[in-house]
Amino acid sequence: MELQHSPHGHAGPADLSLEAAVTGSQTAVALTGLDITFHIDGGQRYQAVTGIDLAVSAGEFVSVVGPTGCGKSTLLNAAAGLLVPSAGTVSIFDKPLSGLNRRAGYLFQADALMPWKTALDNVKVALEPMGVSDAEADKRARDWLARVGLRAFVDRYPHMLSGGQRKRVALAQVLIRDPEILLMDEPFGPLDAQTRQIMGNLLLDLWSKDKKALIFVTHDLEEAIALSDRVVVMSAGPAAGIVADYRVSLPRPRDIAEIRLEKAFHEIHRDIWASLRVEVQKAYAMGDGRELVEGATP
Repeated sequence: MELQHSPHGHAGPADLSLEAAVTGSQTAVALTGLDITFHIDGGQRYQAVTGIDLAVSAGEFVSVVGPTGCGKSTLLNAAAGLLVPSAGTVSIFDKPLSGLNRRAGYLFQADALMPWKTALDNVKVALEPMGVSDAEADKRARDWLARVGLRAFVDRYPHMLSGGQRKRVALAQVLIRDPEILLMDEPFGPLDAQTRQIMGNLLLDLWSKDKKALIFVTHDLEEAIALSDRVVVMSAGPAAGIVADYRVSLPRPRDIAEIRLEKAFHEIHRDIWASLRVEVQKAYAMGDGRELVEGATP
C-alpha cells in the first residue's frame, strides 16, 4: 500500500516497511517477518501472530490496537526480548536482538511496585543494577518523583497511594533509567477516565522532552489517536497480523481533552475504526462476547 495523504491532515494505511524512510529517522525497533507460536498441552501449538512487519523510528510514538487476544502484548514481549520468535527477526537500532532488550523500558498494565518499599525506594531500585551510588540514586529518584507530580509523596507506601499515583511511581521507575525505547502495555487501562486523561497528558509532556521511540498497546482507540504519531491495527487472532497503519498528523503539543473535540480527530477516528471494526466483528463472531475496544461499538 502506498502512503496516501488525505485532506484531513493525516495519512491513510501505510506500508510499514516504508515508515523509517518516510520519517528520515533511524529505526529503533524493527520486527520483520515475525511469527510467534506457543506450545500448549497435548503437544499442540498455538500461533499467536504471523508475518508481522513493523518498523518504529527513533522519536516516534506508535500505538497498537486490535481485538482482545490478537497478540498486541506478544509484540511488546518480542521487542523486549522476553519471547523468542518462531520465525523472523527483531532488530534494535539496526542490530539483531539477542536476549533481553536492555535499551528498552517496559511499563506493564499491572503495578510492579514492591509493597514494602516507599515510592522513593521503588524508584531508586531501578538504578541498582547500574551501580549508581545510594546518594546519587536518592537525588535522581526525588527528581523523577517531582517530575511526575509526587514531590510530597516520596515516603508513601504503595497501599497509601491512589491508582493514578502508583502509576506515576511506576512511570518514574521506568524513566529514571533513561531507556532509548519505551514499551507500554495498556498502562492506564485500570484507571478511571479522568485519571487516564491526566496520565495521558503527563506521558505526552514527559515524552516530548526527548521523544524516545514508544510502542503503546491500548484497547482505547481514542486514547491511541490522541497520543500517537501512528496507529497500527492488528487483525483478530489466532495467527494475527497487521492489517492497517495510519499516520496521525494532528498538531503537537496536544491536550487529550481538547484534541478529542477537533473535527480532524473525529475524521481520523472514523477512518481507523472502519478498519478496526472489521476485526472486532470477526473476534466477536468467534465467540468473544466481551467489549473489545473502548470508545466504539461493533
